[in-house]
Amino acid sequence: MNSRRTRLGSALAVILTVLVLVPTAVLFGRVWTDNADHRDQTELEKKGVEYITALSPLVSSLAESESTAIQGVAEPPDSLKAAVAKVSDVDNRLGDELKTKERWADLQQKIGKLAAVKGATSVYAAHVEVTDLILELYVTVRRNAELNRDPDSDISNLQEATAVDMPTTVVRVNRMGDQANLLQAAKGAAAANLKVQFGQEVLAVQESVNKLTNNLQAAVDNTSSPTLSGSLVSSLDSFRRGVESMTRGASLTNVNVATMSTAQSTLQTALSTLSGITLKEMDRLLDDRLGSLNYKRTEAVIMGVLAILLVLGAVAWPVVSRRREATGEPAPAAARQPGESTRDVALSQPGGNAGYGTNPYGHIPAYGELDPTQRERSGALR
Repeated sequence: MNSRRTRLGSALAVILTVLVLVPTAVLFGRVWTDNADHRDQTELEKKGVEYITALSPLVSSLAESESTAIQGVAEPPDSLKAAVAKVSDVDNRLGDELKTKERWADLQQKIGKLAAVKGATSVYAAHVEVTDLILELYVTVRRNAELNRDPDSDISNLQEATAVDMPTTVVRVNRMGDQANLLQAAKGAAAANLKVQFGQEVLAVQESVNKLTNNLQAAVDNTSSPTLSGSLVSSLDSFRRGVESMTRGASLTNVNVATMSTAQSTLQTALSTLSGITLKEMDRLLDDRLGSLNYKRTEAVIMGVLAILLVLGAVAWPVVSRRREATGEPAPAAARQPGESTRDVALSQPGGNAGYGTNPYGHIPAYGELDPTQRERSGALR
């Protein structure tokens, strides 16, 4: 009967263990997979931020190269060579994953040919082609790094500002300033065409500036970062002052090249600073997210190990109990039934007589045994 109860208890323990273990394993698997997907996406986004961080100095260097070449400087600025080397290094490490190798190789080849281009108009056209390609490279990095799919509103606004609005604004501002220089020397039909292009560029700059400002403001309004707002305030003020100065010098009736040139330099510096701040903030926010995901992963592992230990304990307990019963080992005191006590040692002693203890006169002779004291006791009675 006891054996049947033991087997029934063991079967129930196994069934309950399975009922607990299966849902726990399914839940753990889902949590682990979801965590791994978020980690992979966050790490991919960090690689995208790293690539964009390398592209930002290249855009500024190309803008400087365009302006100096139009003014007759044959040699490209030293910063351009260093910027190209930096992007090449990043592309060697991340290009396969971000699918940028072919695009960068073509762009790098065209950048190398810029120094050989002669004539202000040809120089401008060659730089327009190169800067259009670099803006497309930004789009490629942004898309393949999945920055444009980030679920957090602050990072989403920052990535649009840094990967779309800022490089576009740098390129547009520079083209507007260079067109003003070209317009001064142009005559006749060429001057008329340049004036139309210049007017379109002024409108494009205003549109880019508005998008950039709105995205940065939205990022500040929705961010969880305690440093983003303070970091952007001074840079945004300097950027806006540069835009206002640039706009004042870009009047179609009276283009002031000197004013625009000064404002362009200030604006480019402000944009470079602004880009550095926003990229660092993005990287910091992604690091915070990665840290939170690592904590959740550790938490899931601990809960999983604890569940396994509990299951192993539930499975092992009936086995240990049966082995203890088979070897005759007494159950622990805590496991005894109420009223149950240990057996008297005297009962297990050979020849022992329960109830007589150590009394010499309490010995009961065995059947047929003669008691040598019987006569004495009988005489005493008489």
